[in-house]
Amino acid sequence: MTAPPERSALAVNRKARRDYQVLERIEAGVALRGTEVKAVRRGGVGFAGAFAQFENGEAVLINLNIPPYEQGNRFNHEPTRPRRLLLHKKEIQRLQAQSEQKGLALVPLAVYLKRGRVKIELGLCRGKRQHDKRETLRRQDADREAARALRRR
Repeated sequence: MTAPPERSALAVNRKARRDYQVLERIEAGVALRGTEVKAVRRGGVGFAGAFAQFENGEAVLINLNIPPYEQGNRFNHEPTRPRRLLLHKKEIQRLQAQSEQKGLALVPLAVYLKRGRVKIELGLCRGKRQHDKRETLRRQDADREAARALRRR
């Protein structure tokens, strides 16, 4: 029998890779309540408008949409409540200093399980301008064409 994979992705934020240039990736735990873990395992996590910010020396994830758990009855959670990120104090201080620079933001890139715990991959990102997005598309098209040409030979 093979060992289970160490990291199994539950949701990926594809728009973040399109709209932002990822400068650094950080793994963080998430403080979840009640039915949230079951809802995350079921899938359907929404990243639209989600970001991390710093309040009172803590990192907080804002606008991450975890849909209500269907069998959760009255103990269900609020879908877009602010969730605390579990990071070391030095990491929080370093990320806060970096994110205060002009144009940098902490954006969730993926939600996954690691040894049974829900983790989130954050990216320290700089927003792409429209011409940067076009350049990325051109580069991807050129790479795809080159790969096709190599396969034909």
